[in-house]
Amino acid sequence: MKVIKGRTSRELRQSFEHLSKMPSVWTRSYFVSTAGNVSSETIKRYVESQRTRY
Repeated sequence: MKVIKGRTSRELRQSFEHLSKMPSVWTRSYFVSTAGNVSSETIKRYVESQRTRY
C-alpha cells in the first residue's frame, strides 16, 4: 500500500500543482476487502469517515 500511495501521490502532485502545497495527499489508513465480504453500507461509512481531517 505504501508503494501505491507514494507513486500515485507523486503522479498527482506532478499533474496538479496545487496538490504540491498540501502536506500529504493520502491518509495513513486504508481499507481492503472483497466486495463479497463487506456490504456497500460498510464501504460508504469508511469513505465518509475519511473526509474528516485528523
